[in-house]
Amino acid sequence: MTTERRLFSYALRFKKGIIIGLICLVIAVSLELAGPLIAKKVIDDHILGVEGNWQQVILKDDTDTVEYEDKFYKRADRLENEDEVVGDTATIIGIGSTYYFVHEEVPLQGKRSVDEGTITITTSTEKIEVTGEKLSLSEIYPFFKPERKPILLLLCLYMILLIIAGFFQFYQTFLLQQASNKIVKQMRNDLFAHTQRIPINYYVDQPAGKIVARITNDTEAIRDLYERVLSIVVTSVIYMAGIFVALFILDVKLAALCLLIIPLIIGWMKVYKYFGTKYNTVIRSTISEINGNINEAIQGMPIIQAFRREKKTKEDFEVLNERHFTYQRKLVKLSALTSYNLVTVFRNLAFVAFIWYFGSFSLEPTSVISIGLLYAFVDYLNRFFEPVTDIVNQLPLIEQARVAGNRVFELMDYDGEEVMDDQVKRYRGNVEFDHVSFAYNDDDYILKDLSFKIKAGQTAAFVGHTGSGKSSIMNLLFRFYDPQKGKITIDGISTKEWSRQQVRSHMGIVLQDPFLFSGTILSNVTMNDPNITTDAAIQALKAVGADRFIEKLPRKYEEKVTEGGTTFSLGERQLISFARALAFDPAILILDEATANIDTETETMIQEALEVLKSGRTTLVIAHRLSTIQQADTIFVLDRGTIKEHGNHEQLMIEQGYYYQMYQMQQGNKAKSVVS
Repeated sequence: MTTERRLFSYALRFKKGIIIGLICLVIAVSLELAGPLIAKKVIDDHILGVEGNWQQVILKDDTDTVEYEDKFYKRADRLENEDEVVGDTATIIGIGSTYYFVHEEVPLQGKRSVDEGTITITTSTEKIEVTGEKLSLSEIYPFFKPERKPILLLLCLYMILLIIAGFFQFYQTFLLQQASNKIVKQMRNDLFAHTQRIPINYYVDQPAGKIVARITNDTEAIRDLYERVLSIVVTSVIYMAGIFVALFILDVKLAALCLLIIPLIIGWMKVYKYFGTKYNTVIRSTISEINGNINEAIQGMPIIQAFRREKKTKEDFEVLNERHFTYQRKLVKLSALTSYNLVTVFRNLAFVAFIWYFGSFSLEPTSVISIGLLYAFVDYLNRFFEPVTDIVNQLPLIEQARVAGNRVFELMDYDGEEVMDDQVKRYRGNVEFDHVSFAYNDDDYILKDLSFKIKAGQTAAFVGHTGSGKSSIMNLLFRFYDPQKGKITIDGISTKEWSRQQVRSHMGIVLQDPFLFSGTILSNVTMNDPNITTDAAIQALKAVGADRFIEKLPRKYEEKVTEGGTTFSLGERQLISFARALAFDPAILILDEATANIDTETETMIQEALEVLKSGRTTLVIAHRLSTIQQADTIFVLDRGTIKEHGNHEQLMIEQGYYYQMYQMQQGNKAKSVVS
């Protein structure tokens, strides 16, 4: 499905508001476009309507009756019955800015001239000469007087129509923009929910800034699309359609000539789409890279400044910024060519056609062009190019949003899994890896035919050099990834039989570098889970010994935590993360080098907390300091994805293998540090 269709399908979810808004729009446009037609009627039928045939009638108390030279006259088109007629028909004819009264009926078409009271009218078939009386201002005014009331009524009608149109205009704007915001709100919710379903390896390969840009910047561009398309482009299209209807009512030939503008606009839109898509694709991608670059620079600012890499970081940013500037400039040039300049050319072409048409038409002797018709046509042509300008001016935003839509749907099309939070019965915690092999890139296997068992309630430690596969075992158990070969079971049930969320529902994890979220100490322990009460969270914090520093804080357990918890020491953050794991009461606990970065003084406190945390649950420990795992039930020594040795501390020391050598090296390093 194309991006346009998918964007349209999102709009269909809120079609009720959109349809009502479009109905309001059609009504508003129809009422507003009645203006030139009313103006034409005012000009032709009333302001210039005195020029025409006037019938002598009997005296009547009638506002349409005019007295002239002791006789009464009424416009021939306003006679209600023949009984009123008492005399001949007279004609009022205008030549230049002067009106003449002719005591007989003469043609109103043809070319006119006057010479000392003799009026000459030339038509295609004859030449007529008649005598006319020049009317002074005071004499012509009574003929205009009957027109005041209908003119005022028509103007009042137009004002009422404008007020009603304004009412519908408000509701169409409100409803369409409300629908736009709802569409984008739904899209953002869907997009963010999909990020929860995407496997963890996607986030390993993608900078966080790029993903954030798609959820925020790109959806914001799409919001502009819906707002513009629904409230401006659709408005403009309906407005143009209404103008064409009015033009066809006035003159079919000229309206047909104006239709030639439509393929010109469509052709230019296709040209703009081709180049605009190419430029916007680079621009949107570069914006994502800039976001990622800024995010990385801010997070790594201490390292950048410590190693004096400010200049290199600035140069890297300038490369991206220069690329963005270059393509933005190309887009600006393209937009500048399309907006004012293009519409001006089309407008001039239309007016050339208009002048040519009416100019050639006026050369015919039988033709008299109504001033009201001219006014209405000029008004409609001016109105016609307003929506044309609006549409052309929106092309940059439309193309920008199309590219943004491509990027959003590209992320949404990434294969994900349904989030299933259905509760599973708390498992005991028997863990087994059965001939498991795993590779992150499907080729280079990190774990090779790995098999081991851990009984419920036991503590198992995994040691080995960097890259031996320790963290990969935890990633598989947590189902961040699935193995290519073999099977992982918990209490004899394959982890693939449960959803990823169900597998993790009775697991807890403490990382080497604990992460705290913005909020309070308590919210970081409960993770806003309604099942964990405040009392339970406080008890967990006390159990791991965190109360010793929390009680000294001004707001104690409600103390504010900044992003990452940087206002707390590493040991304090670690204790809070222990309390978090304890509050969730997991059946299986994973400790990923939880004491690797802790100083010796703090380590004793952390070890005490760990003993509380490990009690009554299966614990898997990734260990860096071998001194912290001597009490483990089983220690697995890994080397290049295979288990070289396993047993408890005493057994492995007796064997004097890999573990023995690692232990002796660490003890030797400690001894050297003490001597020095």
